[in-house]
Amino acid sequence: MLNLKAHKYFFVFLLALSFMNEIVKAQHPLARPKLVVGLVVDQMRWDYLYRFADRFGKGGFRRLLQNGFVCQNATLDYIPAFTACGHASIYTGTFPAIHGITGNEWIVQETGIQQYCVSDSTVNPVGSVSKAGLMSPRNLLVTTLGDELKLATNFRAKVIGIAIKDRGAILPAGHAADAAYWFDESTGDWITSSYYRSSLPGWAIDFNRLKMADRFLQQGWDTRYPIQSYTQSTIDGNSYEGAYQNEEKPVFPHRFIGNGAIPYPLFKSTPFANTLTFEFAKAALKAESLGQDQIPDLLAISLSGTDYIGHQFGPNSIEIEDAYLRLDHDLEDFLNYLDQTVGAENYTFFLTADHGGAHNPTFLKDHQLPGGYWDAKALQLQLNNYFESKYGIKDLVRPFLNYQLQFNDRALKKGIDLDEIKKECINMIIKEPGMANVIDLAQLQQATLPEPLKTKAINGYYAKRSGMLQLIPESGWFQRSTDQTGSIHGAWNAYDSHIPLIFMGWGIKKGTLNKTVAICDIAPTIAALLHIQVPSGNIGHVIVESRK
Repeated sequence: MLNLKAHKYFFVFLLALSFMNEIVKAQHPLARPKLVVGLVVDQMRWDYLYRFADRFGKGGFRRLLQNGFVCQNATLDYIPAFTACGHASIYTGTFPAIHGITGNEWIVQETGIQQYCVSDSTVNPVGSVSKAGLMSPRNLLVTTLGDELKLATNFRAKVIGIAIKDRGAILPAGHAADAAYWFDESTGDWITSSYYRSSLPGWAIDFNRLKMADRFLQQGWDTRYPIQSYTQSTIDGNSYEGAYQNEEKPVFPHRFIGNGAIPYPLFKSTPFANTLTFEFAKAALKAESLGQDQIPDLLAISLSGTDYIGHQFGPNSIEIEDAYLRLDHDLEDFLNYLDQTVGAENYTFFLTADHGGAHNPTFLKDHQLPGGYWDAKALQLQLNNYFESKYGIKDLVRPFLNYQLQFNDRALKKGIDLDEIKKECINMIIKEPGMANVIDLAQLQQATLPEPLKTKAINGYYAKRSGMLQLIPESGWFQRSTDQTGSIHGAWNAYDSHIPLIFMGWGIKKGTLNKTVAICDIAPTIAALLHIQVPSGNIGHVIVESRK
């Protein structure tokens, strides 16, 4: 009798123990970060990490380099190297041939209409009445990291994208995001579209009322340190730099406010655009309670100011050096804010770029380095005159876009051999100074190109949105711009394709990796940390060396 009673009590004890184990499991959820923060620094060359390193403080770039996992050879695995392509590739784990974002804009081959990467006429502006709000991620053909996080958490995770550029906010945030916010240069406010929500949240309205952009423009831009200390840069006001509107010369101090309206478009080309972005991101973190529970959230931030400054002044300008020194200070402030609000042990942070940027071609030539401009407008005119004379076809060749040749299909006449026309174009274009190769994109597998350039061209080709011929300029050569100042990008070369990549925080070990990794490896690496499915078009690989 005692034995039966003892067995009975032992059985009850086992049931209770099992029940308690289930309670303990429920109280200890899957180990993963509470928040992932992705920071894309638009047009950040890899070498900026070290070029200005001796002037960085302890808590910004230097903290990432010392405490993070640094991938020294991260590259773009496609061409062309443009903003929209890069942002989409980072967060989808794939390249333009699959995610469909083949440029900042492209020609829809079926209709012949030019399409901006995130434009959407079916939505309405929110927080604005301007066309700047007619944007959405509908042109993105696959899911993003944020989309998969939403699916994995039954849409309880919060996903937000923030950038001065619409495409820098929308493409990283993805289809299922809670919101993407970008800058309206007609008002100086942060806006979104009805794709995400019907009205701006109260915290965003309150932030816009601060009119921070006005204050930054009113103070102007002078160097953070004595100008003679900027020894990594060419002297101020040189011929490679572009001046601001109403500015006689591109020299410090820059003053933006005159007697007219506040010039919000100029604001994008100042380092304060990055500062404003961080401040808005901090407001979103607080108001949306990001990283404050066991359900992981994603905040995708892109800093657009560095790209605008690079395009205007170039990599060797005092403006770029000062912009990165100021960015280092802003980055330190933002990381400290994350430490205080989320906890340094609770978030995973990564920094990368969508592409790099080349030195100004005239600057290169003046220093006896390879470089120059090819005249796209003159080449287009030459081709059109030739085909009109030979075949009676007028305006056959469209303006060059994404370093590709596009034909005006309506100008093609029946009976004209398209392959023959393409061959004639190739024979004429290849004679241009600074042109290394011209590829028939429909015949990429047969192209006589070295690896990995051939693969990059294949990875960038999506037939419905790509042109007929891909132009491959020689090193340092770019399409001629109006004023020929500042930086350019888009090529396969290291100056455009070698990008910084650093992970830091939860689940990441300290270290350095010198083997080559790709921009497409970022999404699966973060997905593995979060224990979620990789995006639907993913072809990247987990950077396993970064894991603790």
